[in-house]
Amino acid sequence: MEQKKIDRINELARKQKSVGLSDEEKAEQHILRREYIESFKLSLTGQLENLYIVEPDGTKRKVAKKNENIDN
Repeated sequence: MEQKKIDRINELARKQKSVGLSDEEKAEQHILRREYIESFKLSLTGQLENLYIVEPDGTKRKVAKKNENIDN
């Protein structure tokens, strides 16, 4: 996510606490927050897909989702 969008999220949050937001600003805030959350989820998923656990015997196994069983 672009830094200017993050800055705008923070700006709207500060304004919401001080004077409140108009309906248009609330809608903009909601859209920006959803975009931020989706960006965060994609980034985290990408990191976890490349994560391996090193067992005490030195073998590596890929981290899998709870409902998946991957043996690598």
